[in-house]
Amino acid sequence: MATSNPYERDFDEQHENSIPAEDCPECEGQLTTDGGETRCTDCGLIIEACRVDRRGPRTFNEDETSRERTGAPITQARHDRGLSTEIGYKTDGKGNSLSGEKRRQLGRLRREHTRAKWQSKAERNLGHGCTEIARIVGALDLERDHREQASKLFRSAQSADLLPGRSIEAFAAATVYAVCRCSDATRTLGEVVSVAQCAREKITNAYDVLNDELGLPAPPQRPREFIPGLASAVDVPPETERHARSLAEQAWTAEVSIGVHPGGFAASCLEVACRDHEVEIIQQKLANEADVSPVTVRTHRDTIEATRGEWS
Repeated sequence: MATSNPYERDFDEQHENSIPAEDCPECEGQLTTDGGETRCTDCGLIIEACRVDRRGPRTFNEDETSRERTGAPITQARHDRGLSTEIGYKTDGKGNSLSGEKRRQLGRLRREHTRAKWQSKAERNLGHGCTEIARIVGALDLERDHREQASKLFRSAQSADLLPGRSIEAFAAATVYAVCRCSDATRTLGEVVSVAQCAREKITNAYDVLNDELGLPAPPQRPREFIPGLASAVDVPPETERHARSLAEQAWTAEVSIGVHPGGFAASCLEVACRDHEVEIIQQKLANEADVSPVTVRTHRDTIEATRGEWS
């Protein structure tokens, strides 16, 4: 006999959320569902993870035995928005082997199809840019949504004629960094540069052009956002990390960290927290992970220790 899931929720497909239901089995906190995932708002326990598939409507035969879909969704991450045609090799659509004559014919068609793939130089540049964005996003372990946003921003830059005379690789890296600045993905410029195929100066110039010409809604980066990554890189205890986040938040509220390098200030907060908790840490390693010099870490550390008594 089939049993119902005690944590099953109704899902509002119009607003992509649902909810309130039973209490969390771990901490008795409130449960919430977002995008098909049911979790506890207090402890973060995942009760149910079932993503809603929104790739498009289905088409069925009259006997309702065929479950074929109408195709993949349109995507910004490919130059043709995912509507390209791929010619097969040794089998047909039903999996049957093709004859030698048919394979030779498909080979000739595939060659001509490759030659006619790009309708213009602009489309070829767009394809190269989207490929580079996909590589950088994968190297930085970002989500597919970030790849979509970066590809869309690259299209906007190309439509605004910002690419002529500039490096495509630099603009691809700059769009990924811009998406990180405008979203909750915390990646420093140094991390983007480390996986890019061009110099830091070119990426900085491309980002400045994007920011000036397209008016990116990039908010100021808060040092607190960089602390989890730094704490994981230098392997500090969780209570020390929490103390560092608290210091960074108090410094932001007191406007001490405004206008400084957020990663460098986060490294300084982590060093001060390690001193308070008597945790050994190498300042040079901390500075390298934050992509700043040890002098920057020491300067901000001295500022924190001299002014934190005034924050409360």
